[in-house]
Amino acid sequence: MIFSIVITGAPYSSQASASALQFCRSVLKLEHTIHRVFFYADGVHSGSALAAPPQDESNIPEEWAAFALEHDLDLVVCIAAAVRRGVLDENEARRYEKNGHNLASGFTLSGLGQLVEAGIVSDRVVTFGV
Repeated sequence: MIFSIVITGAPYSSQASASALQFCRSVLKLEHTIHRVFFYADGVHSGSALAAPPQDESNIPEEWAAFALEHDLDLVVCIAAAVRRGVLDENEARRYEKNGHNLASGFTLSGLGQLVEAGIVSDRVVTFGV
């Protein structure tokens, strides 16, 4: 079965991102496929390289990046939601004349078309968050 995952909850104010990561690990253990993980609304904060949680807490953006690298997953951050919340890649920082960028390695900014395409390609789309 092919899954796509949508995450709408911020990583440190909801369980959405952490639960989605656990779900993805389980999906792959059961030998299913993950087509794409799409971060939307406050979920875009999962793609911030500037998260600095205490040492006794998980660094969710780093965990997602490592998981995606290990399994060759597509981590897409909704560009409109990200820019609105200050999560920028190098191109968007330049475009909006900002001094820096903070999109974590392994994540890409793209539009809602990526979510639509994921829904077409996948057998199931599972959403985590409100």
